Amino acid sequence: MGFLSELRYPTTWYTRLAIVLLALGIFSVLAVGCVSGFLVYRMVSPARSHSDIDLQNFPGHPETINFTVSGEGPRDGWFFPGLKAAPTIVLCSPYESSRGELLTLASALQDQQYNVLVFDFSAHGSAGGRSTLGFQEVAELRAAMDAVGNRGDVDSGRFGLWGANMGAYVALAEAANDHRVRAIAAESPYVQPRDMVALQIRHAGLGSVPLVTTASEMIFGWMNSKFRNVPPLNLSIVKLSGVAQLYLQSPEEPVLAASTERIFRFSPLPHELVMLQHGNYSGMPDDEKRNYENRIVSFFLLTLPLSGGN
Repeated sequence: MGFLSELRYPTTWYTRLAIVLLALGIFSVLAVGCVSGFLVYRMVSPARSHSDIDLQNFPGHPETINFTVSGEGPRDGWFFPGLKAAPTIVLCSPYESSRGELLTLASALQDQQYNVLVFDFSAHGSAGGRSTLGFQEVAELRAAMDAVGNRGDVDSGRFGLWGANMGAYVALAEAANDHRVRAIAAESPYVQPRDMVALQIRHAGLGSVPLVTTASEMIFGWMNSKFRNVPPLNLSIVKLSGVAQLYLQSPEEPVLAASTERIFRFSPLPHELVMLQHGNYSGMPDDEKRNYENRIVSFFLLTLPLSGGN
């Protein structure tokens, strides 16, 4: 009782100091928890951009394709038809982006007679739900590919994938377990979704605040505990033996440039690593965007022919 009484009615200076430090510690933990919880909430519910197009009059005559993601509900994508029985290239949009920002890349690939699909991941564009920064999005990509493969007018056994940051992670994770993927172009992928949490904390200017990154990663991990056994890409990427891989680095994001190089080092042949002048396809100047499109189109023409196997 004497100890509790001393805490309630301190009589010595060091007891008072201890109480102040304890109060500051509790306040700091609560503050870090609140800040981290808010940051993670913003990450899984990002600002959304939504694009609508007139499918009747849009060049390339795209069609709506519907599919269902288990546990997430209905989704839809825009399918740009190419040569009958040709392979399909699926474009996986980056974090805080939408399918509407990839239409010129889709058109560039369709011009070469590829079938092309663009769609929105959860919490992006027209899609509801929340983002898991790549975990659940792998199932969304697989469901979209299944819907395309069931059409009957495409080569259901040959797909190409393109993606950037979150989209690149999703594309590589799916390709590692899907024999239908024959070629993949990945710009600025990260090794695991937790890395994206840390990156977003840095972008918010709070990377140097003690415990915020650690607490945010823990909260994100609790929210996605069912994915705790998903291996990082540097372990699963070895399954891509024989799949053509193009890795693209951007100097504007050193953290993702480093993770891209790390994934490349673990990836099997055939693979190529290219340093871009700038990243962020949708924000590139027109000339640079055309050069980027030409690089992507050339990669798929070489590695994913319109007819035959590879």
